[in-house]
Amino acid sequence: MTAIALPDRARILVVTLRRLGDVLLTTPLIRSLRRAFPEAKIAALVFAGTEGILDGNPDLDSLVVAPARPSAGETLALARRLWRRYDLAISTHGGDRPMLFAWAAAPRRIGPVEPRGFAARLARLAFDRTVAADHALHRVDDVLRLADALGIARVPQVVGPAGAMRPETRPARPYAVIHAGPMFRYKRWTVEGWRQLAAALARRGLDLIGTGGPAPAERVYLDEVWAPESPVRRLDGRLSWPDLSATIAGAQVYVGPDTSVTHLAAASGCPTVALYGPTDPRIWGPWPAAGLDRPWERAGTVQRRGNVWLVQNPLPCMPCQLEGCARHIESHSQCLDEMPVRQVLGAVEEALASRSDRRMPAQ
Repeated sequence: MTAIALPDRARILVVTLRRLGDVLLTTPLIRSLRRAFPEAKIAALVFAGTEGILDGNPDLDSLVVAPARPSAGETLALARRLWRRYDLAISTHGGDRPMLFAWAAAPRRIGPVEPRGFAARLARLAFDRTVAADHALHRVDDVLRLADALGIARVPQVVGPAGAMRPETRPARPYAVIHAGPMFRYKRWTVEGWRQLAAALARRGLDLIGTGGPAPAERVYLDEVWAPESPVRRLDGRLSWPDLSATIAGAQVYVGPDTSVTHLAAASGCPTVALYGPTDPRIWGPWPAAGLDRPWERAGTVQRRGNVWLVQNPLPCMPCQLEGCARHIESHSQCLDEMPVRQVLGAVEEALASRSDRRMPAQ
């Protein structure tokens, strides 16, 4: 593909109106743009509540934040605000709103298009360059096809928020980070599993930090997981995204479920143990810090890629890509409910052994 011609100090808008993990996995495209156009002014359009995952991103000059559930009036107001402020707009996923905002923002536009249907015809009118939607690709590979369509080199590196660990949260000894609470119930491991994992790590002489978000439902779940006698020091709801990124980067090991924080851990270079259930890792598996040297398999007991160990309980039905066994976000998932503790502990031991000489960052 011929490289796109842009003016000097071009203004570029990346539209990525999805959840936290999706926004984080868009950063390889943003880094590709920065390397290709070092003098450009690059902005990202994101939903409110997801902007923290880009806090301190060195490849971005600014953020535009949209309401998480914009009304028709708010949508039109934002389109007017964006009108022709940029030289190039890139929509990283399909949908009416991303297409509208890209169309309004710049005279040159690129985005994905489905193979057929009215939306596909509309997208072909809205975008100057398109990529065919491919829902079987890993999300990072999928978004980097937009770099191919722009005629620029891929930089397949996930970039987390930049920050430093706060002195008051730094343990005196080497430590592990456990993130037990995903956003949705169907991605949870068992309470007993988390408790046994914490006990095993404490016996190894590691301090333990428990992380989590500020949502009330998540805090209630973590209250159940980390009983008062737990060896875990809870920092859930107390860390900004840059704080969290730095805390994970300094850990001996991170363990967590299928969640944006686990993607952040993988990108940080920390040895990361990811517990996956219904989600297909071929599409949504964590992206290691040094890149994914070969695709994740559909299912396996423990798979390793770089600094990431992906643990599954490979029942015949998985990965189903559904919202648990009852098909809703508060469902249970048999594959996670029956995931053996010994299997997780085995992956954790391998992860710790891989960085047995890891030291605490300098004070």
